[in-house]
Amino acid sequence: MTSSYRQPGVVLTDHHFTVPLDHDDPGGETIELFAREVTASGKDPAGLPWLLYLEGGPGFGARRFTGRQAWIGRAVQEYRVLLLDQRGTGRSTPANRQTLPLRGTPAQQAHYLGHFRADSIVRDCEAVRPRLTGGAPWTVLGQSFGGFCTTHYLSSAPEGLEAALITGGLPSLDATADEVYRAAYPRIGRKNLDHYARYPMDIARARRVHEYLHEHGLTLPSGRRLTPEAFQSLGLVLGTGDGSHQLHYLLEGAFVRTPGGYEPSDAFLEGVEAALSFAGHPLYALLHEAIYAQDPARATGWAAERVRAEFPEFDAAKALAGDGPVLFTGETVHPWHFESDPALVPLRETAHLLAERTGWRPLYDRSRLAANEVPVAAAVYHDDMYVDTAHSLDTARAIRGLRTWVTDEYEHDGVRAGGPVVLDRLLGLVRGEL
Repeated sequence: MTSSYRQPGVVLTDHHFTVPLDHDDPGGETIELFAREVTASGKDPAGLPWLLYLEGGPGFGARRFTGRQAWIGRAVQEYRVLLLDQRGTGRSTPANRQTLPLRGTPAQQAHYLGHFRADSIVRDCEAVRPRLTGGAPWTVLGQSFGGFCTTHYLSSAPEGLEAALITGGLPSLDATADEVYRAAYPRIGRKNLDHYARYPMDIARARRVHEYLHEHGLTLPSGRRLTPEAFQSLGLVLGTGDGSHQLHYLLEGAFVRTPGGYEPSDAFLEGVEAALSFAGHPLYALLHEAIYAQDPARATGWAAERVRAEFPEFDAAKALAGDGPVLFTGETVHPWHFESDPALVPLRETAHLLAERTGWRPLYDRSRLAANEVPVAAAVYHDDMYVDTAHSLDTARAIRGLRTWVTDEYEHDGVRAGGPVVLDRLLGLVRGEL
């Protein structure tokens, strides 16, 4: 069943698909996928090739654009664009604290979520593709985790690809979760130093918030306790184009004078609540480390938490005992997330079972990538906070024919901020025009 409607400059068509939960058991349980087609007003879509967009994450539905925002305006000049809500996200059969209890026990929930990694997402794409294209290959644009999925696509079903475009999403082919986070913490530290160099007044502001948390504690509007560790995790935004500025604006309004003295402002509490909540994307927290799991004998075991102990500069209490800046964290998920976030607390045991799980399948086939024949281009962002640049360039060298554009013009979200420029550059690379 499809329905079509209009926004400025585009025609949108909603698609719904039924696919197996487990593609190795095609006669078993099914789930629903939702995808939105975008075409330019006045163009005949029947004559256009398809471009599939895979959003970053994991756990985020495809971005909801209005009209020809961002890169969409460039894409619809020559493509029918399909914005897929990856399984468990958006309007595809959701997986969250409200729906997962339908699966039964935490062990049953964890087993269910084992089907929500890149391998299952790519098999969903291959199930959907012939229904839309008649069997013709399509071009895939993968942002961040969507690039991880695209790399798996090249490893497992390259026959489905006309071309592959990757932005900020070339994963290491074999790094463990420990190795991923061991590379991540220094990058996060550098983003902190960049932020404080831009906004030196925020050193005192962040210290003041931490001192307040240690002395008084703080409760957010949802009833959630704001711990020092949770406050530090606001650094997740530091890897985006405007994230440093947004963090600064949040900190500058942290306190307000009241009859009882200075207290955290309601606006600050509301902003922190919105920034920290996983209510809209719980799979990010549940599966974040699982996207790096490829050794069947190895559990991820809360890698980010364990590796953090190797970087004492992120210890806020030690920073407060001296006169140095308190460093924010980001791009890491910890057990305490499932102790404090109301959207995650009911899934605490499920999360621990996923962290202890073994038997994960390898996601990337080096030999197949070395023999790749699909035109591939990747934007690699210099000192990307979320995906290690050195890992990305190692992978770029391992994929036959891949062409890179290494740039510091944009941060990790360059495909959003740079929009048409980034997409145009990648298309030029895969077509040999640049």
